[in-house]
Amino acid sequence: MANESGEWIMHGLGWDDPLRVRSWRELIRWIDEVGFLPLFKNEAAGFSVEEHTSDRFWWAGDPEQDPWEWRELIARSGQVAYGKFFGRKAGFISRAWFPHFANWRRDGYDFDSRWDEALASLRSKKIMDRFQEREEWFSYQLKAAAGFGKDGEKNFEGVITDLQMQGYLLVRDFRRRINKKGVPYGWPISVYTTPEALWGYDHVSSAYRLEPKESRQRIYGHVRRCFPGAAEADLNKILG
Repeated sequence: MANESGEWIMHGLGWDDPLRVRSWRELIRWIDEVGFLPLFKNEAAGFSVEEHTSDRFWWAGDPEQDPWEWRELIARSGQVAYGKFFGRKAGFISRAWFPHFANWRRDGYDFDSRWDEALASLRSKKIMDRFQEREEWFSYQLKAAAGFGKDGEKNFEGVITDLQMQGYLLVRDFRRRINKKGVPYGWPISVYTTPEALWGYDHVSSAYRLEPKESRQRIYGHVRRCFPGAAEADLNKILG
């Protein structure tokens, strides 16, 4: 998605293009193949959901055709990870490749170890501590429970993005609020969880036996094989 002369333009494939991704289930299969996939167009040609879907139904609200709706269905499925993983922007990571992502981005530290080594901020800890109380949090509930707000800590969205970039949190679902009568209302809201709650600690930590730099090399090598036209500088900006 690019701003061209003040207008936002989507760059995708034609509706009849045989290479167009046609459903959220097909998109999951492709994510499993390529391992890593940003949601929107970026510096590396072809390395996005946007460039492999049609622009016809984005933000149309049709779960069968709208890639924006697909991200909700994919996050809810739990088959791949969704979050702000790529240059603080949204995208997907396959279950198979997430352990290498976590090992690299965490630099080999579980969050508690990162805190013990004075490598994590107090604001990050206030958020992560809430996941010891329960596995999933609506974003607005997490913000309040962690002490962010008008008279509390600042920059909730920035800290949440940092934790996703570091591989400690992901978006598990998008759900609407429920009123006192049990009726859903409003727009769907992000629901956060930890990768360990989704897939288990043993899986998420399974690449810890490697040096973080080796996981990074494996990730870069795999993305280059899938997207051979991507320049090193562009990958550094997207993946780094």
